[in-house]
Amino acid sequence: MLFAAAAVLAGCARRPATPGAPVVIATTGDADVLLPPVTSVTTGINVSDLLFCRLAELKLGLNTVDDSGFRPVLARSWDHPDSLTIVFHLDPRARWQDGVPVRAADVAYTFAVYRDPAVNAPLAPFLAAIDSVVARDSLTVAFRFRRWYPEQLYDATYHMRILPRHLLDTIPPARLGAAPFGRAPVGDGPYRFVRWTAGSEIVLAADTTWFLGRPGIARLVWRVTPELATAVSTLLAGEADAMEVIPARGQLERVQHDTTVRLVPYPSPFYAAIVFNLRRPPFGDRDVRRAIAMAVDRPTVVQSVFGPFAQVAAGATGPMQWIWSDAIRQLAFDTAAAARALEARGWRRGGSGAWRSARGAPLAFTLLVPTSSGVRQQAAVLLQDELKRFGVDMRIQPLEFTVMERRTQTGDFDAAFISRTIDPSPASLLQWWSPGASDNIGRYADTTFASLTSAALRARTRAEAAPLWREALGRLNEEAPAIFLFSPRNNAAVSTRLENVTIRPDSWLATVTTWRVRETGSGARGRHTGQP
Repeated sequence: MLFAAAAVLAGCARRPATPGAPVVIATTGDADVLLPPVTSVTTGINVSDLLFCRLAELKLGLNTVDDSGFRPVLARSWDHPDSLTIVFHLDPRARWQDGVPVRAADVAYTFAVYRDPAVNAPLAPFLAAIDSVVARDSLTVAFRFRRWYPEQLYDATYHMRILPRHLLDTIPPARLGAAPFGRAPVGDGPYRFVRWTAGSEIVLAADTTWFLGRPGIARLVWRVTPELATAVSTLLAGEADAMEVIPARGQLERVQHDTTVRLVPYPSPFYAAIVFNLRRPPFGDRDVRRAIAMAVDRPTVVQSVFGPFAQVAAGATGPMQWIWSDAIRQLAFDTAAAARALEARGWRRGGSGAWRSARGAPLAFTLLVPTSSGVRQQAAVLLQDELKRFGVDMRIQPLEFTVMERRTQTGDFDAAFISRTIDPSPASLLQWWSPGASDNIGRYADTTFASLTSAALRARTRAEAAPLWREALGRLNEEAPAIFLFSPRNNAAVSTRLENVTIRPDSWLATVTTWRVRETGSGARGRHTGQP
């Protein structure tokens, strides 16, 4: 294996780095479809994001609460004539890549597609507060909301990429996902579709006539390399220029020691947690949950698994969200306090050190862990050892991901080691922690938490909302419906021939139009250039 990797590195022919050269992105998975309402896998989302525009985009700070956090794209401007309406004024220069102008009717059509049950768009629930979208004239479109709330602009813009009505409106909604358009789309974005070879590569070319300015990179190529280690090897060999994220510690360390590639850190949208099923004993008892959480040395577990490439989660959020703060209240690692909490609830330690209830039942539970996640399996073993020393018997049950999902959704579990991907809005945490939410698998409910989040959702500015969200997260941590364990530190890997690389945490290629290829020096790629 080492000899083969060395041979790849040694045999890679280098070529001059020129502005017109393609930039190759190594990815471990292919796209599913290139139609925004139904695209659901990472590569498909990354590609379609460069083919289709939103009305407005978030700035790098990801402020979702007020208008100052957004920059115009298809919409040249917008206004709020009343508390329930946003009127967008489209940029008349915007064109579909077949030459047809982008018009307000496209926006209204797009909303109808996303909301149509036959399409089954994953983001449709996030548009529920929008009552209607109406084209007032060819360049003016009005969004009408069911109620006022601070994130109206965010919901109107972030969850929809505008579609070409003239190319899609004859296709029945239920058939849109399977239509040929999704394999060879015509967009209005900074890049044009060139080709898609399934399981191999996707190629886009810069739209030199794009109304907001020609992108700095002439051609983007996504090359599918299913094995992570092999994908990293292509990067180090100069056969690829970038990777969105490298999740494995060993592979990150390989990149750190290479002089032709650099790591670009950016805030993570992920957190992982041990979620307790509050419908099953002993997890209906808040003090027992708190005791188990306090018996876990989270910093040691995170350091052992990730080294410097992750941090202890501050709660049900990630560093990407503007509510993240190290000051959020958390339960400390304190086995003495944990023991006192259990004793106060009638638990006693036997001669072996194991905790038992007044009826003699051991303090034991089973943790479901997906076989697809090596880091969660590794962390689970460390947790098991820590809890065993404290007197808690935690058994580990590895399950295939879909089986584990089915078990958690039906409530057939004691505890589950989950990973969540959040979006920029802190309101997204209610998807997993509010009563009645389908993804609230532990069935957590607390009136104080609900009151705090309700107040945060009504706050008019980020400054008003932040302390309310952080207080709500502190309350969630104190209630311990889960052990919020870690949030990985995201690191993109990019060739040193790329300049002006910035990354918006929720969408790593959102600013790729401003990236540049270094004009001098040697760069990175070998025999396969990705050109037609």
